[in-house]
Amino acid sequence: MPRSKSHRIGHVRTRFFEYKGAPFQLRCGAVLDKFTLAYETYGTLNANRSNAILVFHAMTGSQHAAGINRDVPGLDGRWTDELHEGWWNEFIGPGKALDTDKYFVICANYLGGCYGSTGPATKNGRRRWGADFPVLRVADIVDSQIKLIDHLGIKVLHAAIGASIGGYLCLSLATRHPDRVKILAPIASGLETTVLQRLMNFEQITAIELDPAFRGGAYDPKHPPRDGLAAARRIAHKTFVSLEDLHARARGDVKDHGSPFGWYEMNHPVESYLLHQGLKFVSRFDANTYLRILDAWQWFDLVAEAGASDFEDLFSRCKDHRFLVFSIDSDASFPPVEQGRIVKMLEASHVPVTWITVHSGKGHDSFLLEPGLFTPHIAQILA
Repeated sequence: MPRSKSHRIGHVRTRFFEYKGAPFQLRCGAVLDKFTLAYETYGTLNANRSNAILVFHAMTGSQHAAGINRDVPGLDGRWTDELHEGWWNEFIGPGKALDTDKYFVICANYLGGCYGSTGPATKNGRRRWGADFPVLRVADIVDSQIKLIDHLGIKVLHAAIGASIGGYLCLSLATRHPDRVKILAPIASGLETTVLQRLMNFEQITAIELDPAFRGGAYDPKHPPRDGLAAARRIAHKTFVSLEDLHARARGDVKDHGSPFGWYEMNHPVESYLLHQGLKFVSRFDANTYLRILDAWQWFDLVAEAGASDFEDLFSRCKDHRFLVFSIDSDASFPPVEQGRIVKMLEASHVPVTWITVHSGKGHDSFLLEPGLFTPHIAQILA
């Protein structure tokens, strides 16, 4: 196939898959009679439908992985300027890591998300789901996307790729639906929730729940728990970038950005940088959605969700797969020791695996910012 003249995806639009089949059983017992997934695709599905790659976004990501999308309807202003350019724009497109001259790339907003998929921020009849939206597990999010893959007529994915907790979804797909995928590439992820992650997630949950505007999740959409959600984002954000990179980003004067503080006077640019990150985030995300995804992370149990007895039994299902596992040496969110555990378990089950450690000063966010460090390895295993 001749190389495309442009190395970028142009303007794209979000599509909506409406599931109305048999009732969709969630792992914790609730049932959804129907649901919607917001998704985007890039490239062309080939005649035998064998070139599809499913991309799982990270916790607060969206279906908009590549190109320019200036509007997604029905989001009550959450589709801010920050979201208009695809979050993996430098990885998806002609000649890139996920080469759209060769592959058909799919990315869907999580079930429970707030960018067009059914979740707390969407309506259930005439009213928003809000706090009544059911509890989710990682397995539920994966299974909903299997329904989307079925809808697209794809029996076996060429590959699935996911970073951060998107890597959890990769591992869940591989072990719960091993016949639906060939190649897996979890990036900066892990086997289970670490103690440090659990504590930081709990701090974020507490920040949101204790905001008086939260009202047990029954908040007015026009008056959401902004302070709690912003605080939660600040708690998490410091692990997304290395401390050195955070300091570099925070150069300049201290700015209050409409500081909510009383007596405390900020005195360092890193404080105003984190304040800004939290305040910017609340314009584009829903607090109940944030809690549902954190809850799925806190309860993540790959072995139990797959009905396996242990990790060796779990990964014995993956002997026909090929794995590419990425670590980022400066990652404070999912440090390399966590990917080492994945690799150890795969090797113990005789699953082909390549382990690449990316050397970066940018921390966990390297997978968003530095395509040159990842692209050769991704392109090689996909080929």
